[in-house]
Amino acid sequence: MTISATARHGFPLLSAGQAQKEVMHNEALLLADFLINPVAEELARDTPPEAPLAGQAWIVGGAPTGAWIDRVDQIACWTVGGWRYVAPFEGMHVWLRGAELWAVRGESAWAQGVARVSEVQVAGMRVLGTRQPMIAEPTGGSVVDDQARGTVTAILIALRAHGLISV
Repeated sequence: MTISATARHGFPLLSAGQAQKEVMHNEALLLADFLINPVAEELARDTPPEAPLAGQAWIVGGAPTGAWIDRVDQIACWTVGGWRYVAPFEGMHVWLRGAELWAVRGESAWAQGVARVSEVQVAGMRVLGTRQPMIAEPTGGSVVDDQARGTVTAILIALRAHGLISV
């Protein structure tokens, strides 16, 4: 009998007349338990931990060993029944417990701590938007005010360092 699965997460689907449906149902629940709010201990670990706890997960690195062989970039979840693996998809977010950052799956790799947004708001007020065009530093003039010029230059340096205006 061919077992069908969901397109995105590969949850096993029950079929009519299938014996021991609880096995497939329980497998789907194990995967759902992790994927509803995914948390991994760390990103790019190659060696499985010696004593994982049920519910812990890791994002497998590029040179996996042991039980993780051939599971590059997958999420390895430890359950009472052993390892379960989830293949990542573009746009997937996983909270990294150790780093306290999000890992986001791009087209072909994981990115840690990268947030792509068009604007940031705090209490409903826009505090950061898209980068503005470059502002030229002051030069010349008939009256030279070194303190004002130094202050404006320092402000421009700070704004560029924070990525708020172009270099």
